[in-house]
Amino acid sequence: MRFASDSRVFGELREEDSVFSKVCGIGLLGVEGCLVHVEADVQDGLPGFVMVGALAPEVREAQDRVRTALKNAGFRFRPRKVTVNLSPADVHKSGTGFDLPIAAAVLGAHEQFDWGTLADAVLIGELGLDGAVKPVRGILPMVVEAKRAGKSVCFLPKENVSEGRVIPGMRIVGVAHIREFVEIARRGRFAAEESESAPAEETPGLQAENVYGIDYQEVQGQLLVKRATEVAVAGRHNLLYIGPAGTGKTMIAERIPTIMPSCSMEELLEISKIYSVCGMLSREQPFMRRRPFRSPHHSATVQALTGGGRNPMPGEMSLASGGVLFLDELPEFSRNVIEILRQPLESHKIVLSRVSGRYEFPADFMLVAAANPCPCGHFPDRNRCRCSEEQIRRYLGKISKPILDRIDICAEAAPVAYGELRSRQKAESSAAIRERVERVHEIQKRRFAGRDIRFNSQMNGEDLAGFCRLSPEEERFFGLLYRKKGLSARAYAKILKVARTIADLDGAEQIGHAHLCEAIGYRSLEEKYWAPAAGQTEEPGFSAAAGGSASVKGGGAG
Repeated sequence: MRFASDSRVFGELREEDSVFSKVCGIGLLGVEGCLVHVEADVQDGLPGFVMVGALAPEVREAQDRVRTALKNAGFRFRPRKVTVNLSPADVHKSGTGFDLPIAAAVLGAHEQFDWGTLADAVLIGELGLDGAVKPVRGILPMVVEAKRAGKSVCFLPKENVSEGRVIPGMRIVGVAHIREFVEIARRGRFAAEESESAPAEETPGLQAENVYGIDYQEVQGQLLVKRATEVAVAGRHNLLYIGPAGTGKTMIAERIPTIMPSCSMEELLEISKIYSVCGMLSREQPFMRRRPFRSPHHSATVQALTGGGRNPMPGEMSLASGGVLFLDELPEFSRNVIEILRQPLESHKIVLSRVSGRYEFPADFMLVAAANPCPCGHFPDRNRCRCSEEQIRRYLGKISKPILDRIDICAEAAPVAYGELRSRQKAESSAAIRERVERVHEIQKRRFAGRDIRFNSQMNGEDLAGFCRLSPEEERFFGLLYRKKGLSARAYAKILKVARTIADLDGAEQIGHAHLCEAIGYRSLEEKYWAPAAGQTEEPGFSAAAGGSASVKGGGAG
């Protein structure tokens, strides 16, 4: 498109003195795409290449990549002043995916093709110095945003085509070189080019998988721990295993995804968008098919869990969204890392505020943690444990009361008897447990229909009053226990939510005494481990009568 300024205001300009073009690119803000208009103006004047529009260093460097790539691709232009603007100018742009739209805008301004044919297209790709179009991360959320913005065609690097095709209703055109893009743009027949430019193989079927290669049949004994795990998964409750080393805590935790219901397509898409932004999807696997299970090492930093960086990226908590975040050897993590869990466990999101903007990442995960009771792993068995009271206090003290209050269920993994290990009787399979969990998820789906929550663990105060009613006898019992144990308001709510899930597993409409006792028993380990570590006088292993009965009920139910 050409334009000439109004001679009555600006004086006369020859038509060829200034040429303008505009194409569309996509940027990333957190895990969401953001439509960006790339405008280029070429005019006579002091030769130069200027880029504006709140650009990150890698975007500003695109001027050198684009200029060199066009020269090496065989495009020659007389020296002129080139101005490129990325709009909206108040939105921070980062990443290398703007190289292709910048090159296209410059070529359009030099009249190498009619840029008006790209009105319904979005361009994404990094350029090599030889003009090759290289793959970029974050294709999935970018294509989703392009579709939402009403675009119908996406030009992508050929290596990213399979990922782009995951989104239905978008024509994906793969290009390998800037010259190939120009040839397609000159013809303007994008639909016809799709079969030639995209890979020949069909898009893989997009369905969830529940094949993991591991099963709960391989876990002998630990009925109480497996029962607590089933309750936790059924209501999406946070879970802590505590017990000596070698009792199967990690083995049980690793099998949690095998009893979780399959993801819906909407859930898989949200999970895949996060992995796409992190560059963790490949051409062979352009879509996540299973719930994630993330197990960061205890040396992980706060930034590794929450995300961040110069151009903020999702961390482990976001990568675990829709699945499980497993923190093995929880007391070995730094205290700052453990405490950073507080807000995400309540809000299910992470908000990072930076000079460049505000970034929001999802953090809707189920927290599962495992801990030894002391540095040597044998407390409270004083016949084997040689740790001092100060060592135990300091070790368990890394798990603060506010964090314990946010953990709904605490299960003790006791040493497994030799007879259980040698038993030939097969344990219950993951498929059988998953059937019960899916039934409870259906109950919760009907219960919270039309609401923005899906699980018992997400209920608020109003929901507790409506769905967790107790009989007068249970009210008196729970009130007495609340005062005797000195429970916090959060612990009170957690117990009711867990009791509601246990009742759902039993198919009961109302929470009964056994359900309430089992839920209380899942919090009795605070007295056994954290009270002695804090210097209180109770004997190790002491628990209130209600807590003891709950432990027995939990074990029997397993």
